[in-house]
Amino acid sequence: MKTGQITSAGQASRRRLLDAATAEFAAYGIAGARVDRISATAQVNKAQLYAYFGNKDKLFDAVFAEHLDLIVDTVPVTGDDLPGYAVRLYDAYLVHPELVRLATWARLERTPTGDLFHFMPGHDTEKLRSITDAQAQGVVDPSIPAAEVLAMVTAMSMTWSPASVMYTASDDEPESAHDRRRAALALTVRRAFTL
Repeated sequence: MKTGQITSAGQASRRRLLDAATAEFAAYGIAGARVDRISATAQVNKAQLYAYFGNKDKLFDAVFAEHLDLIVDTVPVTGDDLPGYAVRLYDAYLVHPELVRLATWARLERTPTGDLFHFMPGHDTEKLRSITDAQAQGVVDPSIPAAEVLAMVTAMSMTWSPASVMYTASDDEPESAHDRRRAALALTVRRAFTL
């Protein structure tokens, strides 16, 4: 019985560490994040943090992988509805702006070029297959490689995200502003990629 309670307590501590680390890394990046703040926010001592994750870099890896899974699982690509995919990404960034912030810090501090998600082979296999299928069905322009379609649609969906150099949307704005952006995004993606 006691072992089960320790396991439950340990899982709760690990969850609090991941949540605190998400906020810390999203705000300060990898270099600027402080293990002391993460530990204090999570109310878990640093020794436990190191026991669970090894070091700050591995903790970032765990946080980043968890959030990548969230995007992959929450926002599936349907190649025959790329405009809808872009809009669903827009909505995901409103609800979880930390996703874009974490990716931006990873790009700046870890992987300045190439595949940002190289540590997760196959992370885009299903998405690429869906786009390739839509191209074969004559729904999506086949002259653009599926990987490039995915990259551009994703970038377009981030137009108003925390990575935007022009304007970052927030979930407390009027719904009419979000509807206007969703419509513009869907129209632009449709015109760019669908036949």
